[in-house]
Amino acid sequence: MAGGVRGTQGYASEADDLFERYESFAFETVHEAVLPFYPSPPAGVLDIGAGTGRDADWFDKAGYGVTAVEPCDTLRERAMRLHPSPRINWLDDSLPDLNHLKDRVETFDLVQLSAVFMHLDADERQVAFSVLACLLKPGGRLVLLVRHGPVPDGRCMFEVPVDEMLALAATSGLDCLQSVKRNSAGEANQRAGVTWMNYVFEKPL
Repeated sequence: MAGGVRGTQGYASEADDLFERYESFAFETVHEAVLPFYPSPPAGVLDIGAGTGRDADWFDKAGYGVTAVEPCDTLRERAMRLHPSPRINWLDDSLPDLNHLKDRVETFDLVQLSAVFMHLDADERQVAFSVLACLLKPGGRLVLLVRHGPVPDGRCMFEVPVDEMLALAATSGLDCLQSVKRNSAGEANQRAGVTWMNYVFEKPL
């Protein structure tokens, strides 16, 4: 989530509702479109904007090595209690720079951002994409689930054009393996006209 403050706006105060909603959706349902692109465990996974820890927990139980980044203290601390695996490495860090993570000089087989990238404005997205590309191992994949539609009250979100995403990937030296639109899983978002784009990019060997 963006900037450590702006992009997390509204999340701490709505933590109870967020945990109930996010944890009610099965990982396989949310990420069905990108599952075929995941590397096999025990590949290293970086989950940025890990939220309630649902995805980090799935990766951990599937045998992946997991680093989960979440800048909202309320969400991160509660997620750690809900999914208390000692194998999940939790970090307090934020886009677009991910300064703490960069200091670790670590790269990953899979970097995933689910419902995160739309919290960044255009300038931040350009910085972030370059950072994300550097966090990938050769052959590594970047998976993004990007929200489109009306912005909920109290949240900070931006529209992320598909053409921009593809251009950012190309500029960062990543190949596009998938760019596909899907409907929302939640009924409220469906009624509001919210849709999602699934992207998979790969760093050449």
